[in-house]
Amino acid sequence: MNELLHKKVQDAAQTLVADRRWLHSHAEISFQEKETTAWLCAQLEKIEGLTISRPTATGAVATLSTGRPGPVVAFRADIDALAMTEATGLPYASQNPGAMHACGHDGHAAVLLSAARLLAGMRDELRGEARFIFQHAEEVPPGGAAELVAAGAVDGVEEVYGLHFTSSMPTGSFGVRSGVLTSATDRFDITVKGKGGHSAIPQECVDPVVIGAQIVLALQGIISRKLNPCEVAVLSICQVSGGSAYNIIPHTIQLTGSVRTFDQTVRENVKRWIEEIARGIARAQGGDIDFAYSYGYGFVVNDPALTEAAAAVIRETFGPQAV
Repeated sequence: MNELLHKKVQDAAQTLVADRRWLHSHAEISFQEKETTAWLCAQLEKIEGLTISRPTATGAVATLSTGRPGPVVAFRADIDALAMTEATGLPYASQNPGAMHACGHDGHAAVLLSAARLLAGMRDELRGEARFIFQHAEEVPPGGAAELVAAGAVDGVEEVYGLHFTSSMPTGSFGVRSGVLTSATDRFDITVKGKGGHSAIPQECVDPVVIGAQIVLALQGIISRKLNPCEVAVLSICQVSGGSAYNIIPHTIQLTGSVRTFDQTVRENVKRWIEEIARGIARAQGGDIDFAYSYGYGFVVNDPALTEAAAAVIRETFGPQAV
């Protein structure tokens, strides 16, 4: 980083912190980021040379066109908060009950806003086009990214850069990885269907609770016995619900869980195995299931060349130990 740009970044630090704290105190959850987006657009409108658009209800894109031929490069940040009430007691704590920036998206948005200011101020030194994408609804799959892509936010873009804060590494260090970085995350819902009745006469029932318990245990065998040991997946059943009284066997119960995978073939196999195992166990005992599988976010896959380019900039700016 040249000395002039380094000084500009340092000079922007105080404003960046103030921006982040405003965003933190006005946290809004997915698809409800109306005040957040309005405020971001108001700040972007103060920057000379930007064209601002609202391709979705709560997402925004600012475009910096240099008027000279060159690459179209996008920078992306998410802007939504988690659905939880903040209890930190900080002076800039969320003012909105049930919404808190506990995942760093306030910082992501503040960094992107600062980047827009800095690059707009360097317009005469640049070529091509820079696009600043403020993505809504990252926390709720399939999320705002799909909406922005469908609305044309990345049409013509050749490279996309983003970052994510983490508390798992020391301040001043950067985690960088080419190829698959994060897993796809999917949801499945199983309704176990039996025949309810009184707990005193279970022989006249088809107990979905017993069937469900066997399904819960059997599904754990997918990871340990059906998946290649060299492949990676996580399967967790996180919700079990059903029944209305302590002495009545219900007609149905519900099992809900998540699947995380790093490979599309593994993703499809795990989906198929869940249904086959659950349906087989249920039918073997006179019951059946309804099965629903919802694809969430796909894999984050980092381009090797762009990843190395980013790592080189980090090494040059912060030293080799920072990567």
